Amino acid sequence: MRKLQVDILGLSTSPHTNGAYALILYELEGKRKLPIIIGGFEAQAIALKLENIKPPRPFTHDLFKNIADAFHLHVNEIIIDELHNETFYAKVICEVNGEVHEIDARPSDAIAIAVRFNAPLFVTEEIMNEAGIKEEQKEEGEEDEVPLEPDEEMLPGLLRTDALLEELQSELNDAINNENYEEAARLRDEISRLKSSS
Repeated sequence: MRKLQVDILGLSTSPHTNGAYALILYELEGKRKLPIIIGGFEAQAIALKLENIKPPRPFTHDLFKNIADAFHLHVNEIIIDELHNETFYAKVICEVNGEVHEIDARPSDAIAIAVRFNAPLFVTEEIMNEAGIKEEQKEEGEEDEVPLEPDEEMLPGLLRTDALLEELQSELNDAINNENYEEAARLRDEISRLKSSS
């Protein structure tokens, strides 16, 4: 399993997500971004730490950090290593008394913990290939590619699917350019579903 190091680009919200946020991760040695939808509480816990704002009372993730410090537990890294039915899964890799442990976690909680320990974040290459979004930029003077003509017997079904895919891809590019990452994540999933069913 090859893992790619990522970092937090930011958090973004939308009125359509009922209080959820998109946490945007970006490849340190690449051009892809990975949006993960997280809850408002976890988004607040991450944002407060990123902005170095200390809440009047410790959040759950602060409590975990305090307990870990008291028992000399160190968080080595976080890895987002599974994606099933559009749900991401993560592991907190920690060490205590020389023993390394992998603890299952939601990515939002794992990242809230990672920012408190300054632990590196990783995503498997497989997940980045499946769910990452690459911003497409055209070179100056570059023209759109002209698609090859399909066989005539394939044409009716392909036209419907291709036209829809083309429209969704265009909407995805617009969403990325406008930094509307929740919509980009939704469109990415819709494109994936359409491609897998065709």
